[in-house]
Amino acid sequence: MTLATIPRYDDARIAGQGGRAVVVGAGVAGLLAARVLADAFAAVTVIDRDRLPETPIARRGVPQGRHPHAMLESGRATIEDLLPGYGADVVAAGGVVTDYASDVQFYGQGRYLAAGPASLETVSATRPLFEHVLRRHVSALDAVEIRSNCQWTDYRLDDTATAVEGVTVREDGDREALPAELVVDASGRTSRTPAWLAKHGYPTPRVDEVRIDMAYSTTFVERPPDDHRTYLVPPSSPRYRGGMAAPVESGRWILNLQGVHGETPPTDDEAFSEYAASLPVPEIRRLLADYPWATEEIVAYPFPSSRRHHYEALDRFPDGLLVVGDALASFNPVYAQGMSVTALEALVLHHALAAGQEDLASRFFDRTAAVVDTAWSLATGADFGFAETRGPRPRGTTVVNWYLSRLLRQAHTDGTLTDAFVRVLMMERPPTALFRPGVVWRVLKPTGVVRSREVATHS
Repeated sequence: MTLATIPRYDDARIAGQGGRAVVVGAGVAGLLAARVLADAFAAVTVIDRDRLPETPIARRGVPQGRHPHAMLESGRATIEDLLPGYGADVVAAGGVVTDYASDVQFYGQGRYLAAGPASLETVSATRPLFEHVLRRHVSALDAVEIRSNCQWTDYRLDDTATAVEGVTVREDGDREALPAELVVDASGRTSRTPAWLAKHGYPTPRVDEVRIDMAYSTTFVERPPDDHRTYLVPPSSPRYRGGMAAPVESGRWILNLQGVHGETPPTDDEAFSEYAASLPVPEIRRLLADYPWATEEIVAYPFPSSRRHHYEALDRFPDGLLVVGDALASFNPVYAQGMSVTALEALVLHHALAAGQEDLASRFFDRTAAVVDTAWSLATGADFGFAETRGPRPRGTTVVNWYLSRLLRQAHTDGTLTDAFVRVLMMERPPTALFRPGVVWRVLKPTGVVRSREVATHS
């Protein structure tokens, strides 16, 4: 499921039901869940173990927060529906408006793709800025309370052991019980919900894991105010190295180098530049050489595998509990899907709540599985371009990868194919959009077909 296949947010669909909901985790997934829950509950309490900063800086509880994040179109449009003015506030705080058709250079199959025929604007910023503005919007809602430096310790089961009726937290050394009609686990990849289920006699979700053994390193360089150039050079077999650069706030580019299956980008200046020089395009290395570095620090982060928990397949699950975000599924970060997937999950939660509380978990997990399916197939399908990748391979991966390779080669000179590919990558349109007759013709037509014939056929 993508932006095009999920009904948009409708604030008239839910009448306030009273009671309280608790969200464990104040990251992007937790904040968006809280926004949706505020329509249905009189009080929404968000707890987070971090002492949440008052300025947009990276925090301990988001270890990948110092590395690149992107707001895909599916996420941008959904968050704007939920919180009107969010995008403008990110820009006002320093975020950069970029146009995928004119600012972004995407390297695939040996060349940059041709510019698309239509403007496709998005906002580029660091993860701390995206989250800071989101937290400001959500905390301004009357129903929402955000409690930082507040540690989740347990779910509270009712007397029948069939429903979660709140959480226990520890704050400033004191324990407190928070009753709730609904608890949402947005605690990320370290979620303890599977262990808690096993402890209390519930089945645990099957976990799919696709091992890509990614490592990446990030730094910042200074950027002229009107220079919005963006370079995306993801690893692609047989090339195990990749890199990217994107404009962000404070007059900087965030610059990131990646490696998979044993390639590890360094964290010292000279070796970092040498690694950038090994990429198949010179632009990222030139940014490092031509502009002052905005920091002396290069930070590293390992990402061994994409991981997905199949909560939708459980035949027994406690009422009053949901799981969202990275606690549900996390993906190879080079494809920048995380924030946008969580936005679509929040949209699914909105529609599930509108249909009532009965059997909420089953309906929610079934619907979010379709959202995760799309992102999972895009990310892991590309990962299986490497022979070393291990894990459950999506059906049809070999054929789809062959088709996408040809699409990207044709997109070197066909901006219409670039546009079609980007809109799927941004989860605006479903992958099936790449198999529509007009797109298939452009992908499979013999090379050398004259432009006049192409225009005549599709005019």
